[in-house]
Amino acid sequence: MSAAVAAPDVRSDARRGPTFPRVVASEWTKLVSLRASWWTGGVTVVVAGVITYLSAQASSVDLGFDPVDSLGTGLALAQVGALVLGVLAGAGEFRTGAARTTFTAVPRRWPVVAAQALVTAAFAAVVAVLSVAASVVGILPPAARRGIEVDLWAGETPGVMLGMGLFVVGLTLLGLAIGVLLRRTVPAMVTTLVVALVLPVLLTMVGPPPLPADPAVLEPVAQVTVGGTLMVLSPGGAAQLMTFPASSGPMEGGPDIGPVGGGLVLAAWVLVLLVAAALRLRLRDVR
Repeated sequence: MSAAVAAPDVRSDARRGPTFPRVVASEWTKLVSLRASWWTGGVTVVVAGVITYLSAQASSVDLGFDPVDSLGTGLALAQVGALVLGVLAGAGEFRTGAARTTFTAVPRRWPVVAAQALVTAAFAAVVAVLSVAASVVGILPPAARRGIEVDLWAGETPGVMLGMGLFVVGLTLLGLAIGVLLRRTVPAMVTTLVVALVLPVLLTMVGPPPLPADPAVLEPVAQVTVGGTLMVLSPGGAAQLMTFPASSGPMEGGPDIGPVGGGLVLAAWVLVLLVAAALRLRLRDVR
């Protein structure tokens, strides 16, 4: 009698698949066992530091040189590494065919997507901390040559560094979501780079240029345009806001949502794309 009662429970557990902690552990093992993850993360950190140093070095000849102003410049190129890391984490399993094994072991799709997002965010957080540290190291030599003492805890600098770290994590998750949604490395890579890098540039060209308020006034009046609004609400444009000080004001032609607003917009994009990816996994077979 007891054996007959226990059998349905065992079958039910098998249908549900492994527990979520085990799924997380499995996804973490897969991510850190790939050399591409470590190489991409390492290159991201190095590029962030080198580009920041070169930018600060070039700006150090200016009379009003402030080393902290160059702190986030390295991420302009290093963000490519974050995007690539996310795409590889999301689409790599489908390219190799390992996704079939994963979803056979875990028939429910949602735990896998949630676990992938969690472990990718954790790995990206490590890359983000090291990238911010490399950027800080990059501004120190030019500052020392000018005899300027760098205070990382003054003014808005702590917020900028936090935004830089979240910038790396957010773009990595964006790449992950697009990778899982499209399931193909090359299309996902191209789509991610276009959405994050090319689209914000194109949107700045939409709409009329700002007009001066008075013929005697040379400086144009800031005005919100359709292109500027769409740029701020796009994933790439919102991500850029996260690395700006709050006092720098809005992007040209865009509403003033600030770094926090930019972070919320990017987080919303990531969440929507992850939900779409999970729905596709649930509704369509993995092939």
